[in-house]
Amino acid sequence: MFGVGVVVSDLQRSIDFYTKVIGMQVVSGFSIDEEFGRSSGLTGGIPFSVKVLKLADLPEANVWKLISFGREAGHPKPAYIQDDTGMQYITLHVNRLAPILERIREHGVALLGETPVPMDNERHFALVQDPDGTFIELIGPLN
Repeated sequence: MFGVGVVVSDLQRSIDFYTKVIGMQVVSGFSIDEEFGRSSGLTGGIPFSVKVLKLADLPEANVWKLISFGREAGHPKPAYIQDDTGMQYITLHVNRLAPILERIREHGVALLGETPVPMDNERHFALVQDPDGTFIELIGPLN
């Protein structure tokens, strides 16, 4: 199992995207106080809260940790993965793509490129961006 921490501009907007569109679940949360933030080197003494999400609430499932300091990104939202350095995208392998595509349409989230596109006889690839511009690759069978 691994976890990825993502600093977002608006915590509730991102939670809504990842739960209502992608289908993740908020499974836990925790807070980091000023002292731990400073002594760990995570922040310069700024406390923060973390929401932990998973695609499935299983012990072995990878975690997606959302954190917000209430600030917009210091760089423009990328149009393509080559537009910036650092983590640009995540890949989510899903059991069924169709329900996610339906939620994407219901919430007015743009599918990027000409996705979904077939990858092989069973799997399709779809690409969206979260509210802060992180690309989300969705790979799985349509049904």
